[in-house]
Amino acid sequence: MADATIRLHATDNLVIALSDLAKGATVPGVSVPLPGPVPRGHKLATRFIAKGEIVLRYGQSIGQAIEDIPEGGHIHSHNLGMGPHSTDYAIGQGATPLPPLPVREFMGYHRSDGQVGTRNYLGILTSVNCSGSVARFIAEAAEKDPVLSSMPNIDGFVPIVHNTGCGMSGVNEGYDTLMRTLKGYARNANFGGILLVGLGCEVMQVPDLVGQGRLRPDGNFRYMTIQGTGGTRATIAKGLEVLREMAEVASKVSRAPAPVSKLIVGLQCGGSDGYSGITANPALGHASDLLVRMGGTTILSETPEIYGAEHLLTRRAVASEVGEKLIERIRWWENYTAINGGEMDNNPSPGNKRGGLTTILEKSLGAVAKGGTAPLSGVYKFAEPITAPGFVYMDSPGYDPCSVTGQIASGATMIVFTTGRGSVSGYKPSPCIKLATNNEMYQRMAEDMDINCGDIIDGVSIEAKGAEILEKIIAVASGEQTLSEELGFGGAEFVPWQIGAVM
Repeated sequence: MADATIRLHATDNLVIALSDLAKGATVPGVSVPLPGPVPRGHKLATRFIAKGEIVLRYGQSIGQAIEDIPEGGHIHSHNLGMGPHSTDYAIGQGATPLPPLPVREFMGYHRSDGQVGTRNYLGILTSVNCSGSVARFIAEAAEKDPVLSSMPNIDGFVPIVHNTGCGMSGVNEGYDTLMRTLKGYARNANFGGILLVGLGCEVMQVPDLVGQGRLRPDGNFRYMTIQGTGGTRATIAKGLEVLREMAEVASKVSRAPAPVSKLIVGLQCGGSDGYSGITANPALGHASDLLVRMGGTTILSETPEIYGAEHLLTRRAVASEVGEKLIERIRWWENYTAINGGEMDNNPSPGNKRGGLTTILEKSLGAVAKGGTAPLSGVYKFAEPITAPGFVYMDSPGYDPCSVTGQIASGATMIVFTTGRGSVSGYKPSPCIKLATNNEMYQRMAEDMDINCGDIIDGVSIEAKGAEILEKIIAVASGEQTLSEELGFGGAEFVPWQIGAVM
């Protein structure tokens, strides 16, 4: 049975089952036959763990035993709870710069503000849900239009539709967050032009979005309201006419060499399992380090899913204000969940638990591994523009489509997404690379998974897999399609974060 388990740290008091283990099975590191079955990806004790004792994984606490756990016993929600936990933030004590690497190149779309995109879409951005259907009608008409379909260098037309923009306060944090999100999408380097469509009477007014200056530095931006244009059909006709004008500009931009330092990559995980923290997440972390060493930018997010592991990030902060800003976000979330009747240990989800994750502490320790070892150079609110290169943090919910929405609004032109249970999604305008954490899921869902990281269990090194991920990032940034793009994903995953009352 030696190939059925993997020991983590020498100080840990558990092992992870890499196949289903039956009652009575013998396992290296456990001196007695197993007292009960242990599912694949779940934990079992390598020695007797007394009630109240801390259970360790990754050399860190993942919770406290709420009852005695026998040697070989299955460790999960029935006998492991959060327990008391405190952290030493030690801001900046582990901020060790990584040695630079020679800068690689990719083929991207150069923008007038110095950004470089990985795709060249035209977007139909909506200020409010009430203009969502018309935005979709315009995009559908554009896809069928013979003039637009003959334009070179255009990847397609993306309706950016959401379920908010009205029935909200116009002066609170929720309004400010939506404003940042919509402006961030309009400015994302993967759009060659933006048409903004509103209804006309909504709280999120089109003139407020447009502001005093140009929403896009290249000026390839137009806007209209359905009420002002004359209704549905008139807006579709006018929208199609405007898109033809914008496409003339956007089609003149073709791919050209650019340093990978121009890449901004969002790091994500969803449908995580017991393998995530030992295969795909650390492999993505190594790829993140490689990219950062070449001057690129990577974004870690999902604040409820780093809870309990934030000290691993504050220790890497390049300045005290960076670490303090992350701690402030943690405190904000503790208050936010409390006043809304929730708790920070609302994670892991049912699917995470079936995959072997027990507490948010365990999930967070694995999630933070996506960020590698580079110093933390900045902390941003949801959808704030990323201004510091290197490894950064953007605050967001743990809900994947919402978190990715914030990353793209902050400037991400690529998304790399690890999954153990099998998440399927895409995020136009930014291509999404999917990493499978285990062999079984990869084989079952191979049409959705771009890279299998389950072979790390079979002996492939974290470093080799990280290098493979980096090569895939460069290829996709240069135009290679991801599987989610081939399947047509990306039209339904724009999910702005709604904060505050819907009125």
